[in-house]
Amino acid sequence: MAKIKITLVKSTIGAIPKHKKTVQALGLRKTNSSVEKEDNAAIRGMIHQISHLVKVEEV
Repeated sequence: MAKIKITLVKSTIGAIPKHKKTVQALGLRKTNSSVEKEDNAAIRGMIHQISHLVKVEEV
């Protein structure tokens, strides 16, 4: 299965609590931190929810 790289490019300060929990669940902590995850529907749904905070690249 393909992998995707998710980078937090905007701070979660001021974000609604649900979005903060989604960022935390993806394993992102600080701005400009990155994680590699398997590309599946659950991860895509989380990314869609916080698309204004993250940058996504195919690996």
